[in-house]
Amino acid sequence: MTLFDFEVKDINGKTFDWETVKGKKILIVNTASECGYTFHYGPLEDLYLDYKDKGFTVLGFPCNDFGGQEPGTETEIAQFCSKNFDVTFPLMSKVTILGKDAHPLYQWLKAQTNTEVAWNFQKYLVDENGQVVKMISHNVDPQDPEIIQWIEQ
Repeated sequence: MTLFDFEVKDINGKTFDWETVKGKKILIVNTASECGYTFHYGPLEDLYLDYKDKGFTVLGFPCNDFGGQEPGTETEIAQFCSKNFDVTFPLMSKVTILGKDAHPLYQWLKAQTNTEVAWNFQKYLVDENGQVVKMISHNVDPQDPEIIQWIEQ
């Protein structure tokens, strides 16, 4: 299996077209608008803008599983991200990450890295072929040198 085998919906409820990101390195991140790490939207957007034309993208997956910190609707989330952080990287529909109802994509990400999602803004690095490379903790800045080096190699 690869990342591209999973069906996900974008923030507008439409099936996301994996063809738009195949062949790119991808940073997948679970997001929340009312979290102490919400400021990560800024560095994530900067990272996206710096590297989107160099074979990289960010995919944000809003999630309300951690402290109820993403209570809004998809429309509210999109408006918040646009208004407060000028987010232009692709956002997906809200997903469940914890428990038996976890989205299959997140079940796969966790299985591939033998990790659990600890909090909002945990990051997964996925290579150009849709294979998971590594999990990066929620408290690591999106522009950490390890992430930058991975993108640039």
